[in-house]
Amino acid sequence: MAEASAYKVGEKVVYPAHGVGVIESIDEWEIEGKKWKLITIRILETDAIIRVPQEKAERIGVRRVMSENVLEKVFKVLKERPEKEEETKKVSWTVKHRNYLEKVKSGDIEEVAEVYRDLMLLRKEKELSFGERKILESAQQFLASEISEAKGIPIEEAERLLEGFFTEDSATDED
Repeated sequence: MAEASAYKVGEKVVYPAHGVGVIESIDEWEIEGKKWKLITIRILETDAIIRVPQEKAERIGVRRVMSENVLEKVFKVLKERPEKEEETKKVSWTVKHRNYLEKVKSGDIEEVAEVYRDLMLLRKEKELSFGERKILESAQQFLASEISEAKGIPIEEAERLLEGFFTEDSATDED
């Protein structure tokens, strides 16, 4: 919990399934007779306001924007090409859909990268269903917003960077 108490107003953080936000305030609120310190986060992409009890922030999945080290791990995930394609094709669409959603909602950036990679590769094989497209868009928005903040680049550049992992030449590039 020490990490949660170290948050500061103006700091950028990641809220699961919503992306990067900025801490607008940390205030004490009284709710049903109990005092809570609430962190108010404004999501940059949507301007949504989210309030999180400070002592539950970490458990909920609020975290700092990824470090350069984590960014390298994300790029490694995006470069990988899963070998167990035959096994995954046997899994029903509803199970895959549920797994994809859980990974995106978890806010774990490496899991979100896996979902994005898997759906981008699937998109090369067939037209994605409406549900798959929505999950892909959500994963891309989440990744792009965090990569944008981590690298200090515009979100459009982060989106191009992501898509670059799935051009024809990069699919055969095994480093």
